[in-house]
Amino acid sequence: MLNRSRNEFDSNGSTRQHSRAAGLSLSIRSLTHPRRQGGFSIIELVLVVLIIGLIASIMIPNLIDALHKAKQRRTMAELRLIGTAWMSWLTDNAGASSAGAQQVYEVTGFNALTYEQIYGYLHPSDTFFYMQAVPEKDAWGSSLTFYLNSNPLSDQQLLLCAAARDNIYETCDGSTDIPIGPFLATNFDSDIVWADGFLVRWPDIRN
Repeated sequence: MLNRSRNEFDSNGSTRQHSRAAGLSLSIRSLTHPRRQGGFSIIELVLVVLIIGLIASIMIPNLIDALHKAKQRRTMAELRLIGTAWMSWLTDNAGASSAGAQQVYEVTGFNALTYEQIYGYLHPSDTFFYMQAVPEKDAWGSSLTFYLNSNPLSDQQLLLCAAARDNIYETCDGSTDIPIGPFLATNFDSDIVWADGFLVRWPDIRN
């Protein structure tokens, strides 16, 4: 009986020692390897926000430039379409002319036309027209301006201007000579000008 009690005591004591050792090992493991809680830490969230902000600061200006360049190309295409139709009208009514290879487009004797007037020239009826739909505004929403020379024998006859983004004409006011040549493509406020069959002022899309 005594031996049995001694064996039970040894067994219980050994079990308690093993339990204490296991608990101590678990506590040490919990201290050295803390369990990760669910979700993100504040530092991780701040880093994500900073990365998103950096990407946006790089992409948004490029996206805006691309949109404005697309509007420049659209406006140039529309000016060419109107100009082509207008040249056809001029051929039928006053004879075609060209501004020639000069550095400045001379603006002399031009009269401004209303949109209704130019529409009447290019779309005189539903059965006969030089252009079915005549644009009234450029791609930025600025009204186009149309000029026709009062002298049918002049070398300069037709002038078509778009004010672009700022809706302010810097070079094309119908009375000031216009320097011929391209301008920086990222200058979205510069006038785009078509005259007598070719673009007089246009964005240099190679830059």
